[in-house]
Amino acid sequence: MKKSTIAILAIAGLLILVGIIKIPGTYTKAVKYQEEVTSAWGNVEVNYQRRADLIPNLVSTVKGYASHEKEVLLGVTEARAKAGQVSIDASKITPAAVKSYQAAQSGLTQALSKLMVVMEKYPDLKANQNFMQLQAQLEGTENRIAVARQRFNDSVKQYNSYIRGFWQKRFLSWTAEEGEFERKGVFEADKGAENAPKVEF
Repeated sequence: MKKSTIAILAIAGLLILVGIIKIPGTYTKAVKYQEEVTSAWGNVEVNYQRRADLIPNLVSTVKGYASHEKEVLLGVTEARAKAGQVSIDASKITPAAVKSYQAAQSGLTQALSKLMVVMEKYPDLKANQNFMQLQAQLEGTENRIAVARQRFNDSVKQYNSYIRGFWQKRFLSWTAEEGEFERKGVFEADKGAENAPKVEF
């Protein structure tokens, strides 16, 4: 047998061996990263749901002091309902789905900001113990949302980078079902967020 034939067979054998060793590990790692994305998404949803659960009590408390601010109160209620209608199946966290979810949640954030600005006109409301507690819970929830979104984005970036790697992409195309490992979407900064006024509670 010629040396060139032996070299070709050795290289082919080596590539087959690498494939046998690498393919199961690649698939397993992709699944692990995908599960981390799903878990992080669950934390995002839990924190947004916590915020949604606080709103009825907040609106009810505000009504007692500022019932003539109907337009603002209605805006918050409608934004909450709209945000509640948009949900994402954890297995289909596509960029378009995340964008739609973010738009609905941003609408609620803006409505709450308007409500808090209006409340500045009502010192009795600002001094109400129940309102103060709700504000503190809402502030804490907004912080948790920011942290959950960042962790979600980090896990998605790790997952997206991994599945798009040169070898991983090839191995996964051979071993995974079609559509099993697709790019996930991330939260982006809201338009104008860099210029948004800070609302003091």
